[in-house]
Amino acid sequence: KGMLTTPQLREFYLDLQDERMESALAVVHSRFSTNTFPSWPLAHPFRLVAHNGEINTVRGNENWMRARESQIRSEILGDIDRALPVCDPDGSDTGRFDEALELLHLAGRSLPHAVMMMVPQAWERNPHIDPDVHAFYEYHSSMMEAWDGPAALVFTDGTVLGSVLDRNGLRPGRIWVTKDGLVIGGSEAGLLPVPPSEVIERRRVEPGRMFLVDTAAGRIIPDEEIKGSIADKPYRRWVDENIVRFSDLPPVAYEPMTHERVVLRQRVFGFTEEDVDLFIQPMAATGHEPLGSMGSDTPVAALSDKPRMLFDFFAQRFAQVTNPPLDSIREKMVTSLFTQLGAQVDVTTEVPEAAHRIQLGKPLLLNSTLATLREAGTHEGFEAFRSKVVSGLYPVAHGGRGMRQAIDRVRREVSAAIDDGATLIILSDRESNGRLAPIPSLLLVSAVHQHLVAEKTRTRASLIVESGDAREVHHFAMMLTFGADAINPYMAMETIDELGKDGRLGGLDVETACRNYIDGSCASVKKIMSKMGIATVASYRGAQLADVTGLSQALLDEYFTGAVSPISGIGLDELADDVAVRHRFAFLPRPEEAAHRE
Repeated sequence: KGMLTTPQLREFYLDLQDERMESALAVVHSRFSTNTFPSWPLAHPFRLVAHNGEINTVRGNENWMRARESQIRSEILGDIDRALPVCDPDGSDTGRFDEALELLHLAGRSLPHAVMMMVPQAWERNPHIDPDVHAFYEYHSSMMEAWDGPAALVFTDGTVLGSVLDRNGLRPGRIWVTKDGLVIGGSEAGLLPVPPSEVIERRRVEPGRMFLVDTAAGRIIPDEEIKGSIADKPYRRWVDENIVRFSDLPPVAYEPMTHERVVLRQRVFGFTEEDVDLFIQPMAATGHEPLGSMGSDTPVAALSDKPRMLFDFFAQRFAQVTNPPLDSIREKMVTSLFTQLGAQVDVTTEVPEAAHRIQLGKPLLLNSTLATLREAGTHEGFEAFRSKVVSGLYPVAHGGRGMRQAIDRVRREVSAAIDDGATLIILSDRESNGRLAPIPSLLLVSAVHQHLVAEKTRTRASLIVESGDAREVHHFAMMLTFGADAINPYMAMETIDELGKDGRLGGLDVETACRNYIDGSCASVKKIMSKMGIATVASYRGAQLADVTGLSQALLDEYFTGAVSPISGIGLDELADDVAVRHRFAFLPRPEEAAHRE
């Protein structure tokens, strides 16, 4: 490795000029740095992998690995200082991938096994995949998320040498095999000057399939043989006996709010007629996000003289330079909103209990779905899914100081709940009143997520947000990418219930309309992930794939750790002021409404 031009390689590594130097394999990576400033620390570490492309989810992957460190068995890390992170936060995406892969390999897994965990093929909707291999991926999805992005990877432990692509195949991989047994693989065909008559096989590395050479056995191992031998464990039985499908949980009914309560809460959370007429109603009626023109002529949130939602300070990040996006409709075979809830086990182990998690098809929840999850742990056989509701309200009269103290209180309560065995943490902004106002849900979930990552307890519980302010697709995407496991936009559901009472759902019943809204929102979240080349919501979760404008760096460092705003701006005091404006409007004395209630 090194900051070298290709002709300098031989002169820099003198052993390459020595006639006695022999090797059964060699890995060379020559690249031009397009999106990072070249530096020696960012040169490829070349412990186990070489990598072409980008791991777009690397910030989230690194955080999840940090959260897992407290669970890792001491015999795996040996004498390594526990204060040191598994993944170097200053390393490149390749370096951090390499470090995580090395950990999984040190835990006793073969290198191909560890690579299959970190870069799984698109197994969720593949009808042709072997059932045992499907069970392998389903089992390991309970333990860790994919490292996602356009990537071609070469890996070796000195004996086996293999290559895989990301699940979408967004980077090329070409293989030549010659008559004398030389295997040449790389991003392009024709890497070495080999006469065409000497080439007996030309192939490509296919998405979801592994190319592997075993130099000890002297043969190329087919993908089916690799995965068949690795999946030859009781993964299918472990999954069947431990996975909890949502349909397995005893259902719990949900009672909608009264009309007066809905109107009051809509004012608290800043709902507008535009929100209802142009977004919520069309989504509920059709199940599709309404079309709109590109661009926005509204002022930048930090410069607006109107109270703005915190979501407005964040913009979705999209693929640039060498990052190709996906087509979430035509490439739906590789995209997934598959979500799991509950505690994760030590990623360095293989135990049946790892699969004991609740499976959901999507991360957005109906009100009845959340009601069912809230009571799950009270039923026999589901005790592992105890829930704890933590209130995200603060005394509005205390401004930014009150909000800061409330966030600290929420963090303490969540930590205590996890220590007490809760595995479903529900962050709720319900029950606001004239004295207590809701903390913006994006701020709340990110603050708790970052706190649990730093505390290294994040994998012991899932964060479900019972959110009144989230109603647009952008809101959901931001909450997911900053750490939410699942979101219940209960006020959007209540608004749809009101539309049903007014006969504005085109003849649909409220249940169907709410499901339409959830399905349409999820399809649009998938579209947002696809813009960044991300295929699974498990990888998007916590990856912080957003650009921030107009928030102070102090606020970001504390509650959105790792996010950077190129233009600094407002802090917690100003955010609290915006909440207070909406809150005062909601609780203004209105004699006509009082008379109506009487």
